[in-house]
Amino acid sequence: MAALSSLFDAELLARYDRPGPRYTSYPTAPQFSPAFKEAELREVVAISNGDPIPRPLSLYVHVPFCASPCYYCGCNRIITRDVARGEAYLTRLYREIGLMAALFDRDREVVQVHFGGGTPNFLATDRIAEVVDVLRRHFQFAKSDAFEGSIELDPRFIDPDEVRALAAAGFNRASLGVQDFDPKVQEAVNRIQGVDETLAVVEACKRHMRSVNLDLIYGLPLQTLEGFSRTLDIVLQARPHRLAIYSYAHLPGMFRPQRRIRAEDLPSPALKLDLLGCAIERLGEAGYVHIGMDHFALPDDDLALAQRRGDLHRNFMGYSTHADSDLVGLGVSAVSHIGASFSQNPRDLASWEEAIDRGRLPVWRGMRMDEDDCLRADVIQQLMCHGRIDFRAVERRHAIDFADYFADALARLAPLRDDGLVELSADGLRATSRGRLLLRIIAMCFDRYLSPSTDEAAVPQASRVI
Repeated sequence: MAALSSLFDAELLARYDRPGPRYTSYPTAPQFSPAFKEAELREVVAISNGDPIPRPLSLYVHVPFCASPCYYCGCNRIITRDVARGEAYLTRLYREIGLMAALFDRDREVVQVHFGGGTPNFLATDRIAEVVDVLRRHFQFAKSDAFEGSIELDPRFIDPDEVRALAAAGFNRASLGVQDFDPKVQEAVNRIQGVDETLAVVEACKRHMRSVNLDLIYGLPLQTLEGFSRTLDIVLQARPHRLAIYSYAHLPGMFRPQRRIRAEDLPSPALKLDLLGCAIERLGEAGYVHIGMDHFALPDDDLALAQRRGDLHRNFMGYSTHADSDLVGLGVSAVSHIGASFSQNPRDLASWEEAIDRGRLPVWRGMRMDEDDCLRADVIQQLMCHGRIDFRAVERRHAIDFADYFADALARLAPLRDDGLVELSADGLRATSRGRLLLRIIAMCFDRYLSPSTDEAAVPQASRVI
């Protein structure tokens, strides 16, 4: 594993800073069609049940509510302090769980559960445990140590005793938002979060769970190198198992809360690069390894071990160790990936509620993947998870000649090779240390849905590299 300092090349990052998909799926969500409905979902689940060795299941539960808006946020969430809305939501969520579970053969084990949002701990801890109990009644949970129960937590609204209760309910991983501890930055993004309260939750997660992840964001308003360095001091002293260092993408035309952020308060492009460089340098000194994109982990963390074994996976929940499972999304906006298909629930609460109240699976849009989609998904998955593509392995799995099939993609890779981002041989492709932070720029060369001159208009919901 190359030193983290070798990842950072400011000139290259600036030159390739353009919008692109994050490739939590391929094809990406803008390719989903409203022609894919409930009947199509039922059919693809039946096909997956009929596989000679049906895949295990991963469950994603979306909780859309947040008590207050964070101005930088681009997530699908509903701002409210009315806890009754959570109760009404759960009533319908339980109906959806029953409808979905009835489609799957009972012997298909659940190996992973993830609660995301929004803010999952908008719900009281006993209600979260109740959701897990409902899932257990409808699905067969794996009993092995490989089972993963993960949850996103806002440390402002949970205490250490509640973390212990979540662990007792079956959660063994947690992800906490920090973003930045600088008070001026917190005020500018409307997220006031104390250091002591956050660290208390981190320590509780480390005590009662298998691992904890912390999210930081660089590029926020009023950030300085000195202030962000102090945040890194605090975070690295806490030594979480994983860290995600996200780039803030200012898109006020797409995300209404971002209109509360003054453009003149944002760091310059040069300062934003310095913030990223500082984070990479500090993480390297602290012993973290680069997993991919904006994710880092300690060398003995399960993500790092999965990457070394070659079975790391990337999906809508981010990087995962469960590469061989079908993903079942539950709740408003949730996405499922079952067999060679994707489907998504409505993004607006009213449409999701209406479908549930009518006793229907709330399918808004989706797609069946054709052979080309599956092939390219395989290639992009290899690249995003392992930074390389084994041409011969792809040829064996898909019965193609790689150089012939991907002639256009290989031509698009030529400038990236000349810039030292990738190394190409007759047998494969490897992202260099300089190219590891630009994996999705490399992956875009294999995306047949992108126009040759991709821009923000051509890549809906894309974010910039830095």
